[in-house]
Amino acid sequence: MTKVKFCGLRRPQDAAHAASLGATYGGVIFADSRRQISPRQAREVFDAAQSLTRVGVVGREKIARVLRMASEANLDVLQLHGHYSPDEHSQLRQEFDGEIWSVIAVDADTAEPSASWKDLADFSDALLLDTGGAGRTGGTGKPFHWALAAPLVHDISREIPVILAGGLNPENVGRAVEILHPSVVDVSSGVEVSPGVKSPELMTAFARSVVSASIV
Repeated sequence: MTKVKFCGLRRPQDAAHAASLGATYGGVIFADSRRQISPRQAREVFDAAQSLTRVGVVGREKIARVLRMASEANLDVLQLHGHYSPDEHSQLRQEFDGEIWSVIAVDADTAEPSASWKDLADFSDALLLDTGGAGRTGGTGKPFHWALAAPLVHDISREIPVILAGGLNPENVGRAVEILHPSVVDVSSGVEVSPGVKSPELMTAFARSVVSASIV
């Protein structure tokens, strides 16, 4: 059964609705984004949905700041966008009592990864594949070519869980699940009426599409 992560949460009511739908993960963004919030705000969001596993999205930051944000928001998972060295990963492993997800940008057309997934897998509990572009590791709101990416995703899945992101919405997520069978699907803009404002109806439709595709 593919799990669901609703990301870019800014409002407690959206987190609560995600939890009511059976979502496993809720994501908040500390990196530069229109959906960026503070650790204090993140805690308020998550406090409305105690059952959600708390994921914090961070960009390239000093390790001390990452750990401070994780503590303030009481995170369960750190989702790392940007390059972190082996020594920095090791420090996070030692000082953060939770999972680490590393992000790999995938080219929209060729489905080629931007980095060696095997190198990142050594330091990670899961790999998140998102559509890259214009120097970004994700957050483009566009899907990559799932059929072309299938061999890559299946290879990774044999070693480590895959989280699929990039342009997912209620209309296409079922197809993505059928092709790639990811451990988790990650949606943000695909269930929004404006940046950071989720639509309860779209969230519900998304969750139902994932369930339907997972049991086929």
